[in-house]
Amino acid sequence: MITNSIVSNNWGLLQVPFIKERNESRFSLKANSLRAFPVDEVRKDFPILSEKIKGKQLIWFDNAATTQKPACVLDRIDYFYRHENSNVHRGAHTLAARATDAFEAARESACRFLHAASPKEIIFVRGTTEAINLIARTYGKQNIEEGDEILISHLEHHANIVPWQLLCEEKGANLKVIPVDDTGQVDLMEYGKLLSEKTKFVALAHVSNALGTVLPILEMTRLAHGVGAKVFIDGAQAVSHLGVDVTELDSDFYAFSGHKICGPTGIGVLYVKWDILKDLPPYQGGGNMISDVTFEKTRYQDPPARFEAGTGNIADAVGLGAALDYVSGIGLDQIFSYEHALMDYAMEAMRLIPGLSLIGTAEQKTAILSFVLKGIPNGEAGKALNAEAIAVRTGHHCAQPILRRFGLESTVRPSLAFYNTTDEIDRMVHALRRQILLA
Repeated sequence: MITNSIVSNNWGLLQVPFIKERNESRFSLKANSLRAFPVDEVRKDFPILSEKIKGKQLIWFDNAATTQKPACVLDRIDYFYRHENSNVHRGAHTLAARATDAFEAARESACRFLHAASPKEIIFVRGTTEAINLIARTYGKQNIEEGDEILISHLEHHANIVPWQLLCEEKGANLKVIPVDDTGQVDLMEYGKLLSEKTKFVALAHVSNALGTVLPILEMTRLAHGVGAKVFIDGAQAVSHLGVDVTELDSDFYAFSGHKICGPTGIGVLYVKWDILKDLPPYQGGGNMISDVTFEKTRYQDPPARFEAGTGNIADAVGLGAALDYVSGIGLDQIFSYEHALMDYAMEAMRLIPGLSLIGTAEQKTAILSFVLKGIPNGEAGKALNAEAIAVRTGHHCAQPILRRFGLESTVRPSLAFYNTTDEIDRMVHALRRQILLA
């Protein structure tokens, strides 16, 4: 018998299957996870998965770049524009009330999804990139001083590198990099050595977008707090795969982008602990974030309104709320178990392809399958897959430092989601084998 539970461990909150019977093998566990998940029913929820490219059925293996959208999200956005469209908070008419209710209900959905203490800790942003810049320009500008140290890992997306570089240049602070081992996992021993009384801030990906590595953020956060540092977690690649409880993780800041979890583009969520958020200065000035304006002085709204200047992306926030509710309805524990079994299936098949090297093989990882093929340029491999209507990403994935750690400038990056299937993986493996024969 297999049951799924949320457990706390050094990796954060992972949804992991537990084996209740001693004689149940890892293979049968994977097989059961694949059989138990209703992938055929789930696929019916995603209209674009019926799309054909030059007569061939689309296979969407570019989920780390963006996920596809279920019909309930598309319908919710359509309904908003047909029946609720208005600016929020200030209108005295019925549509303003409807729009405000829908917008704030989406904030409550995000609060539940992250297990935050209050919707007041949830700020709507354009995405993870804006969230990082917001924290760098508010908390960072307010608290980082000359000689202080900011730690990031070697695994970071450019969006979690550049804002901290800019802040360090402005403040005279120092940026330190946590190294990784040959599997692509952070070296906790070296991380511990880097932490000191000079460490004021630690910014970490929850999951690497280039390798799929799940960082041990629970332990890394605990160690950072031990020296008095605040911790920002980039959850863009985590939220669609792992259960996230910001209270359990004790992260000071957590952010993700809606389009990575079946929601619209141009909308995301930033969580900030209330004790920090209530004292942060404004990020942008304009309407909605003000309490009173004179030519001599402006008084600002309390958070989260203080950080949502101007007319927000209301319809897409509502759509994001629908996406979070949809994924939660399926269950992150079920999604993790299925995707993990799917990833194991794919990796076993890919390892049998002559000349294929998987990049990023940490024990704890999500279903990102970066690889290179000996003698075949990555761009050519991507084109060969595209000819079979298989969508993958090629390039540096906005994570050049970690690829260069492995002596590479680019990889081919298939990335799986809970609506993908073993049949689709088989098609990809067949296409790669054929490309090798033609090379």
